[in-house]
Amino acid sequence: MGVFHQHERGATMDYDVKSLTLAEEGKLRIEWAGFSMPVLNLIKDRFQKEKPLKGLKAAACLHVTTETANLMDALLAGGAEVTVCASNPLSTQDDVAAALVKFSKVPTFAIKGEDSKTYYNHINAAISFGPMITMDDGADLISTLHSSRTEMVPNVIGSTEETTTGVNRLRSMASKGVLKFPVIAVNDADTKHLFDNRYGTGQSTIDGIIRATNRLMAGSVFVVCGYGWCGRGVAMRAEGMGANVVITEVDPLKALEAAMDGYRVMPVAEAARIGDIFCTLTGDLKVIRKEEFLLMKDGAIVANSGHFNVELDLEGLKEITRSSRKIREFVVEHTLINGRKVNVLGEGRLINLAAAEGHPSSVMDMSFANQALSVEYLYKHGKTLEKKVHRVPLEIDRSIARLKLASMGLKIDTLTAEQEKYLTSWEMGT
Repeated sequence: MGVFHQHERGATMDYDVKSLTLAEEGKLRIEWAGFSMPVLNLIKDRFQKEKPLKGLKAAACLHVTTETANLMDALLAGGAEVTVCASNPLSTQDDVAAALVKFSKVPTFAIKGEDSKTYYNHINAAISFGPMITMDDGADLISTLHSSRTEMVPNVIGSTEETTTGVNRLRSMASKGVLKFPVIAVNDADTKHLFDNRYGTGQSTIDGIIRATNRLMAGSVFVVCGYGWCGRGVAMRAEGMGANVVITEVDPLKALEAAMDGYRVMPVAEAARIGDIFCTLTGDLKVIRKEEFLLMKDGAIVANSGHFNVELDLEGLKEITRSSRKIREFVVEHTLINGRKVNVLGEGRLINLAAAEGHPSSVMDMSFANQALSVEYLYKHGKTLEKKVHRVPLEIDRSIARLKLASMGLKIDTLTAEQEKYLTSWEMGT
């Protein structure tokens, strides 16, 4: 770190990106993504006029992508000062990081492929900015504030959290009474998880796997580990491309739903013997262990689209690997002690961001609209909220859905007075 960029007005700004020479390309891609983010653009227009975030310092630990850049521009329009660091070592788009520094004047700390030490240096740089509100994707910023940077906690009004994994971590903290400020679970908004998790993860995960391997989906046995909203989305898209989809689950209700949706359901150990492509989406660790790697077909492909790379037991895989080599840009081929080869994609990190571009901007439009409006809500009301995990206010959720429908040129019916009375009464009966 310790690279400085000179502002036009004479001040200095600390940042750490790959190269500012990439900024022009990043600017164009940010603009392209913005065309498909009409809801966030409407919020940005209002923010520009009203300046509801004036005086706010915010730090975002998010995937540094074109969509995130548009979110930062919306917050800047609202009068906030913002800084950004990566929420995953492989998810940064280096040209976007450069454009954020050069054109948006946002202190950005993100380099694709950064090691663990650099990753946490970047998180600490964002915390040193002195944020009043943080935006998280996996809760690493929040957990660092609660562990090694507690001196900065008194500055913090609250935070938002983007992912299922992060929300689970934060609910655990709240239940143990250690959460030091309120958090809005953006992930739990219907306009986020029903769309971003299902349609965004579904398309972008398949995109990442295909870009990394160039393998044909049709006719393959595609194993989806976990049937939450992300798993549902991946299963749906893999099936749509002609794959024979198998689901593994630990939750009997989700397993039953997967079976009713027409998929084969079985334990990981059984699926390991028949799968061609595997993708984990559970939020838990060691979903595929070394004993299952040993059962896989020669040439099996293994990927992860859960937030952290712990879903694959990569340490266990090392123990049973005779030799390994990078055979394609995002593919490491492991020759196991039984002579079979297993291919791990994107170092076991989020494959949709490691090998592709993440979610399409049109679905991130709703997710980041939730982020922007939740930041505004926290800035106004955060000091009165309990130190626990809160859902996005229902009116924000509904307003985003209405704006998205309008942007798509779609209209819906409204209840008549008689219908509203019927739905809220008990007297009318049959």
